[in-house]
Amino acid sequence: MEKTTNEITLTFKLAGEREINRMGYGGMQLTGSGVWGDAPDRDLAQKVLNTAVDYGVNFIDTADSYGPHTNEILIHEALQARYNELLIATKGGLQRPGPGEWVPNGKPEYIRNAIEGSLKRLNVDQIELWQLHRIDPKVPVEETLAPVVDAVNAGKIKYVGLSEVGIEQIEQASKVVPIVSVQNLYNLSDRSWDEVVDYTAEKDIAFIPWFPLASGPDKMKDKIEAIARNHDATIAQIALAWLLKRSPNILLIPGTSSLQHLQENLKAADIELSDDDFEAL
Repeated sequence: MEKTTNEITLTFKLAGEREINRMGYGGMQLTGSGVWGDAPDRDLAQKVLNTAVDYGVNFIDTADSYGPHTNEILIHEALQARYNELLIATKGGLQRPGPGEWVPNGKPEYIRNAIEGSLKRLNVDQIELWQLHRIDPKVPVEETLAPVVDAVNAGKIKYVGLSEVGIEQIEQASKVVPIVSVQNLYNLSDRSWDEVVDYTAEKDIAFIPWFPLASGPDKMKDKIEAIARNHDATIAQIALAWLLKRSPNILLIPGTSSLQHLQENLKAADIELSDDDFEAL
């Protein structure tokens, strides 16, 4: 039976067939400063990952560019024995010249190598969800996705997603390979992708907000704080609860390197925002 709260279903069927919990975990925080280098405390990082799974998380999001590479290796070392409980999603298509630097590279050879690298670091025969981290404006998306199609046909990738894309780009990519997820910047503070949330919901495509914990502009501060007090919740929990109520196709991947914050984030799924709360936000 699907778990629901306030008529909100807390699971989603990716591609209409793979059921996962909507409250997931994003691994980007388990790296060094500037998303560069390994997690400063690897033992704690592994404990955070395992605790997330203990609490029911079965969707873990990472990328070859986190570290780069260190995050995928960490996830493998921490969770390999529990892979059968999880959907591990990764991304490729961004180069990392240095801390805080991100450069799109959609050249087919680069994408092909990125896929092979992720397979090795995660130590899997198939990546269940591989996402194009960014569309490279210098390379036609059809060319970028050609090695992805090859990997799907070879059984190396099961599902394909995109990141930071509009409706036109989703439709263009969908002509090359089925798209089952979109990962865009979206939160209480930044709703510029509203139309993509609605479009993906119509198409039964997962929408995965990155940077989901932003709580809104200062002008909303009093309103959010009042709602948080009413629910005995934190501002961050209200930001996550709002996203869960916003659309049933939204999958959350809040990331943290703190066990306390992890537990707080996961409890957001228990918060039942009223329709009035939602409208106020």
